[in-house]
Amino acid sequence: MATDTIADADSKARSGFLLALGAYLLWGLLPFYMKAVAHLPLIEVIAHRIVWSVPIAAAVLVWAGRTADFKAAIRSPRSIAMAALTATLISVNWAIYVWAISVDRTVETALGYYINPLVVIVVGALVLGEKLDRLQIAAVALAGVAVAVLTIDAGKLPWVSLALAFSFAAYGFFRKTLPIGPSQGFLLEVLLLSVPALGYIVFLIATGQDHFISSNGTDTALLIGCGPITSVPLLLFAFGARLLRLSTIGIMQYIAPTMVFLIAVLVFDEPFGTTQAIAFALIWAALAMYSWSMFRGRETRPVPLTAK
Repeated sequence: MATDTIADADSKARSGFLLALGAYLLWGLLPFYMKAVAHLPLIEVIAHRIVWSVPIAAAVLVWAGRTADFKAAIRSPRSIAMAALTATLISVNWAIYVWAISVDRTVETALGYYINPLVVIVVGALVLGEKLDRLQIAAVALAGVAVAVLTIDAGKLPWVSLALAFSFAAYGFFRKTLPIGPSQGFLLEVLLLSVPALGYIVFLIATGQDHFISSNGTDTALLIGCGPITSVPLLLFAFGARLLRLSTIGIMQYIAPTMVFLIAVLVFDEPFGTTQAIAFALIWAALAMYSWSMFRGRETRPVPLTAK
C-alpha cells in the first residue's frame, strides 16, 4: 500500500513537472510570437488575445467537468467584481509586455519577471504581515540596489520592468481572493474582458481599420493564434502547479525569463552593456538567496495557481 502511494505521488510529480515545464517553455518562446505581431496595433493584438482565449478556456473547463464552480461564480457579485479587477491587472501586464517587445525592450521584460518573486515577498510582508528571514531581506535589498544602478545609469526608473513585476504581483495577490480554481477564474476573466474586446474588434471591422478581415491571411492567422499562445501555457501551468511542491515551482519560474533574456540578447541583438550586466548579476544573486531561503523552509503540499 505504501509503495503504491509513493509510486502514485511520483507519477503525479512527473506529470506536474512536464505540464509546468511545457508552460514555462511556451512563455519563454513567447517573444518570437510577439515580434511576429509587432507590426499590428497593440490594442488590436490584446483584443484578439482575449477573444480567442475564451473558447479554449471554456472547452478545457467543460472537459475537466468544473462548470459548477463557474456557474456559482457568475452569480456572485463579489466574484464578478474581483474578477474584473484581476482581469484589468492582467490586461495591463499583457499590454506592457507586448509593447515592450515590439519596441526592442525585451531585456527589460526579462528583468521584470526576475524581479517579480521578490516583489511578491515584499507584498506579503507589507500587506499580509508575513515575516521575512535574513536571506529574504538581503535578496530584496540586492534587488533594490540593482534597480538603483539601472536608474542612475539611465536617469530614470526602469519602469517597464517595475510595471511588469508589480502588476503581475498584484494580479497574483488579488487572484487568490477568487473562490474558484485557476481555470474557472481565467475563463471568468477573459469573458469579462471579451465584452469590450469584441466590441473594439467589431468597430475596427465596421470602419475598415482592422487587420483581421481587411488584411492578408497571415495577419488573420496571427491574430487568431493570440488565443492559444495566451491560454494554453496558462492552463498547462494551472494543472501542473497543483501537482508540484512550492519549492519546485519556485525554481522553475526562472526558466521563462532566462529564455526571454537569452532571446533578447542573442537573437534580437538588444543592447546589453556593463550597467545591465551588473544589475542582472545583482538580481541573479538575489534570486539565489531567495531560492535557498525557500528550500530551507519548503512546503510539501501542492501549490495553487497564483500567477499568469
